[in-house]
Amino acid sequence: MSTVPYGLRAKRRKSALRTLGFLSPWLIGLSVFFLYPLISTVYFSFMKYDGFTAPTWVGLKNWSYVFNDNPFFWPALRNTLWLVLVMVTLRVVFGLGIGLLITKIKTGAGVFRTLFYLPYLAPPVAATVSFVFLLNPGTGPVNTILDKFGIEGPQWFNDPTWSKPSLTILALWCIGDLMVIFMASLLDVPKEQYEAAELDGANAWHRFRFVTLPNISPIILFAVVTGVIATMQYYTEPLVAAKVASGVIGGSGQQFEPGYPEKSTLTVPQVVYNLGFQRFDTGAACVVALVLFALAMVFTGFLMRRRSGFLSAED
Repeated sequence: MSTVPYGLRAKRRKSALRTLGFLSPWLIGLSVFFLYPLISTVYFSFMKYDGFTAPTWVGLKNWSYVFNDNPFFWPALRNTLWLVLVMVTLRVVFGLGIGLLITKIKTGAGVFRTLFYLPYLAPPVAATVSFVFLLNPGTGPVNTILDKFGIEGPQWFNDPTWSKPSLTILALWCIGDLMVIFMASLLDVPKEQYEAAELDGANAWHRFRFVTLPNISPIILFAVVTGVIATMQYYTEPLVAAKVASGVIGGSGQQFEPGYPEKSTLTVPQVVYNLGFQRFDTGAACVVALVLFALAMVFTGFLMRRRSGFLSAED
């Protein structure tokens, strides 16, 4: 029998109910928008389901089909991992570099800040279409200018070797979001630390390495983690670029195989859409979605662990 007085138990119960009441909006949102979709995705990954008829149990057939028989999954996974490693790294480095440059400019900083931020405001579809026309191998102004200097321009989005670098250039063009974040973090670094480092004889590189980087490391982690998650969901730009470069830009009766050219712009979200909404194979689409979710969790956990280890080493 409990030895806790009844009054104390009632007080604890009221405190627990009050806490649950404050947490209820978050708990409801977590259940409705995360736990329920996740459990449903796991459930349908073992089912044959087209969205119209009742689902039937098929066991691991969907998993076997995705990993062994689907012609798009592995190319899409390789492309997505390439973009995560290359695009995210270059965006963080380029965004930090632009942020450093603008914070050092004494006059005209507002003009440069506006010029670098404006491309980020362009809608993704419009920006991608414009970029594909700029890099058109035959009539685009980029190759035309290169030709005047005697340089043969690449095929860009029409070449499987250059298609992902072209998407990376597009991502670097729309660097305004990271630029603003890094500028705010750089301006927040205490000036006293720079002054102390200068008195100790530190040069520009040492000030950046031992003063700037430790102060903005949480922002760098934020940029990398959000960049990885966004790149894992990279869908609109590669799909639009592939359609425009291949000449398939509209029409209700047109058939288009994603990933042009030669599956080099194919990403995992495109496979999810292709399986779930074009082939009506919801079970296989759920398998690919779970793989994407697992990869995002692994990358995020790895980055958070490295960040914790870095802080421990500094301490």
